Amino acid sequence: MNSEQHLVLHGLAIKKYALPGAIASLLGLPEERVKAVLTEGVAKGTVIDVGGKFSVSPTARVSLHSNYGRFYPSLRASKEFRDAHLAFEKVNIDLKTLITDWQTLKIGGKLVPNDHSDEAYDEQILKRLAKLHSNAEKVLTALAKVLPRIGIYLDKLEEALEKAESGEIEWVSDAKIESYHTVWFELHEDLLCLLGEQRKE
Repeated sequence: MNSEQHLVLHGLAIKKYALPGAIASLLGLPEERVKAVLTEGVAKGTVIDVGGKFSVSPTARVSLHSNYGRFYPSLRASKEFRDAHLAFEKVNIDLKTLITDWQTLKIGGKLVPNDHSDEAYDEQILKRLAKLHSNAEKVLTALAKVLPRIGIYLDKLEEALEKAESGEIEWVSDAKIESYHTVWFELHEDLLCLLGEQRKE
């Protein structure tokens, strides 16, 4: 497995089940190159094609994870990247709390699903998200200095935030689109894979 094949499979593993364009967008690669690697992967059995969407085969997933250390030794040895990742994890704790607050609210001392009828409550959460994003921007900029493609995530987060602030509130956490929470979750998974660490629940 060469570095390009590994990167495409990595992007596919982050997306889990995706079209070539979505993988290309995540990695900053030409879509035609991604398609070529996926086609080759299907032929080799490392990639599964399900009606035009793709996923990593179970066997290839094991190989993919075992190869991260081989492809990213300098990244794992980078103090700058690791320090930025620690800062990211601190912001991640705040984001998890924020998303919980976005999806639920207290009524009569009980947590209930947020139906988003209370515009003042939602506005308060959106202001918190804007402040959190300001902190995240500094962290992602530091990460991107070492690994430039991380900047793609920052662009996607900014786009999601702008849409949410303009009234399209589904862009905060809707799992079916590249919402702020969706992109953040993928970014977190990306960093953990690169550094060989586990998600802390």
